[in-house]
Amino acid sequence: MEEQNSYTGNVSSAAPAAPTSYSTDIRALNEMIQRESAFIDLLLMEMDKVIVGQRYMVERLLIGLLANGHILLEGVPGLAKTLAINTLSRAIHADFSRIQFTPDLLPADVLGTMIYNQKKEEFIVRKGPIFSNFVLADEINRAPAKVQSALLEAMQERQVTIGDTTYKLPDPFLVLATQNPIEQEGTYPLPEAQVDRFMLKVVIKYPNKEDEKKIMRANISPSGMNKPNAIIKPDEIIKARKIVREVYMDEKIEQYIIDIVFATRFPDQFKLAKYKTLITFGASPRASISLALAAKAYAFIKRRGYVIPEDVRAVCHDVLRHRVGLSYEAEAENITSEDIITGILNVVEVP
Repeated sequence: MEEQNSYTGNVSSAAPAAPTSYSTDIRALNEMIQRESAFIDLLLMEMDKVIVGQRYMVERLLIGLLANGHILLEGVPGLAKTLAINTLSRAIHADFSRIQFTPDLLPADVLGTMIYNQKKEEFIVRKGPIFSNFVLADEINRAPAKVQSALLEAMQERQVTIGDTTYKLPDPFLVLATQNPIEQEGTYPLPEAQVDRFMLKVVIKYPNKEDEKKIMRANISPSGMNKPNAIIKPDEIIKARKIVREVYMDEKIEQYIIDIVFATRFPDQFKLAKYKTLITFGASPRASISLALAAKAYAFIKRRGYVIPEDVRAVCHDVLRHRVGLSYEAEAENITSEDIITGILNVVEVP
């Protein structure tokens, strides 16, 4: 599937040679990454058995998985958001729980609570569905802010406090949330603190005609839809995450990431004064960390041991689109955060 974002900046699509001063180390690292990332192709094959025409979304799910970051999927109902997350958990042979967010949901329904045991005459803890490797928060913006905020500690510290006791969540732990567009009826906007804890916000588009024909055939066939096989274990994902962090990132790439993030805060310093009245707040330091980790994970998926500028640009919209606050003036002019990010990418100098 083609990338959803198109850029007009002057960027070469060819991968540069490994840095000469690190040529020996980079070469060895590259060979190691190609070896250790072999399971990515197998995982993609299993996902393709079930998910048709959504390679962009599947790759972003893998980026979040490998970079240990939570993912927010936005799109109208029926675009296989829930199915993709469920398929990924089955292919990894991990614990999976699904929480349907509704207006009457309570924080205890997500985290768990203390219940009184009459036989023992004491309170005992009943853990909620949050205690799983993969937690699908379905239609997260259909629940009010008090329920959404219940996820904050779990997503940031990977722990849950019930009563006076704090419980560690299993490793790996990943929150994969789906969200209906805020224009739809019965939705609550997510608080900024909640949104910022998602490494990626991925906007899902409709499939094309050919892909939709394949989806229709798969769903109406007598044998039913294909089922994914469990091909890797959670321990292998934990190991892969450590290797992802070893992917080489040159200091020039680091500076490129910092410049992009700072351009969302101080656009006038990057000859983007026209954006100053359109942005109410820029991306936080968490965005810089997420952009660097996501770029490393993207390089890993592409079987490369080093990050190139195209890796940063490929994941930039997904990392930043939910971290740039828009003013009323921007909304009045129908300017989106994606428009602003594209403008920044076209101006910030590429190393």
